[in-house]
Amino acid sequence: MFTINEFPDRTIVIKGKEYLYFGGTSYLGLQTDADFQSLFIKNIKKYGTAYSASRKSNIKISIFDEVDAHLAKLTGSESCITMSSGYLAGQLVCDYFSNTDYQLFYAPNTHSALYRNQQQVFQNWSELKNALETNTDKIPVLFLDSIDFHGDNYPQYNFLKNLPLKDIILVVDDSHGIGITGKNGGGSFGILQSLAPKELLVSCSLGKGFGIQAGAIFGNTGRLHLLKQTSFFGGASPATPASLATLKDAQELINSKRNQLHKNTEFFLSKLSNTSLFVYVEGHPTFNFQNESLANFLQKNDVLVTNFRYPTENDALMSRIVLSASHTNQDILSLCNILNSYRPNI
Repeated sequence: MFTINEFPDRTIVIKGKEYLYFGGTSYLGLQTDADFQSLFIKNIKKYGTAYSASRKSNIKISIFDEVDAHLAKLTGSESCITMSSGYLAGQLVCDYFSNTDYQLFYAPNTHSALYRNQQQVFQNWSELKNALETNTDKIPVLFLDSIDFHGDNYPQYNFLKNLPLKDIILVVDDSHGIGITGKNGGGSFGILQSLAPKELLVSCSLGKGFGIQAGAIFGNTGRLHLLKQTSFFGGASPATPASLATLKDAQELINSKRNQLHKNTEFFLSKLSNTSLFVYVEGHPTFNFQNESLANFLQKNDVLVTNFRYPTENDALMSRIVLSASHTNQDILSLCNILNSYRPNI
């Protein structure tokens, strides 16, 4: 573990030594982008640094509804509500369906944002399918991640096509997809909706694809209206208005950054000689591996990547190379040269 005193960009300096950094979740590199920061500062001056009142307050700031509408249009959903984090958004949906009318099911590798009380997360899709088929008396709600970092879901969602989705409420965490994948960065909502589930809700963090501390839930207007009526939603402070306004104001910059990210990903793949080292999916800038010797080899060659146990110390080691829009061609070429020289122990 390394401790630094500023936000990591394309490089990190640790104890006077500079490393190339291919980790984290700042996919578009917005957090350190000067133009994005200027917009953020402008909006802080207008909206303040934080807003700790409930969205149910008798005084309303219009930017909340404006950004909800903006994001709904972006994803192709009927409606959207924003919250202070993606984790809280996922917990709201989980809490709402945690009653006797519903039976909750969790696909392999589902993020903890979508469950609580140690609910069973199925280790394979066959067991999950069998469990769904034996459920008869309650409305099934299936939770999963769009980007599961094992290549099983986005973009094809092949296993979902084998389920009776017309009878299943689908809840999907798209934290690593929205802003990056889908038409104009709209994520997976449109793809999932085309599978015709009984109902679809998508929750997500807006920090990974849009560089702000906030979360969102997408779905039909009726269901989201009910979510807004809960004490969970009314009792929580919302995302800061300055953050949401910056997301809306920076749309042109975000589009440009996303295009650059896709170019960087294509360049990386064109220069990498052995793609079998990684698990990855088309159109996403993460390259996952479970090989501690590779992570150590990269570090010895002045490259740091994501490499830690998540979400607890008892879980499996999570190692991945993460490209961002901030990386230069030379950064990527240097990384590929190092990877191409790696010789795994046989």
